[in-house]
Amino acid sequence: MQIGIISDSHDCLPRITDAIDRLNSEPIELVLHAGDYSAPFVTRQYKALKCHMVGVFGNNDAERVKLGERFAEIGHEIRGRFAEVRAGNLRIAVIHGDESELLRSLVGSGGYDVVVYGHTHEAKVNEEGHTLVINPGEICGYLTGKSTYVILDTSEKKAQLYSF
Repeated sequence: MQIGIISDSHDCLPRITDAIDRLNSEPIELVLHAGDYSAPFVTRQYKALKCHMVGVFGNNDAERVKLGERFAEIGHEIRGRFAEVRAGNLRIAVIHGDESELLRSLVGSGGYDVVVYGHTHEAKVNEEGHTLVINPGEICGYLTGKSTYVILDTSEKKAQLYSF
């Protein structure tokens, strides 16, 4: 199974559209979003996504109830500040990452095959023990000047970082 992983889109509509176009061009079966969509009006951009999306809220997300409702209307789900997803044979934790102690605890616990987080806007894929730790960077490109995302192959537990 191929999973698209994104984060920190921050109302940047052109880059969100580009990211969705890129994800739609891949054999993606699920997208995980690690938060910071920002405002409910961005949900219309995600309607074009050809697969289901599961996300969590970030520290910059306003009007969370409305965000959740609007995503649900188009078939996606925001699970709060934390999501546990089972995909392929992997147990995946998704968190925004602004609570660093909680993030360290999730990674260090060894209870998850993969931990996905965002917040720092810095793309990073590494292994800590038996846990694959993925920060897909930022879709918005505000801090780094580039948009990045990750595709995770669950059968091989391998992640590939892409930039545009």
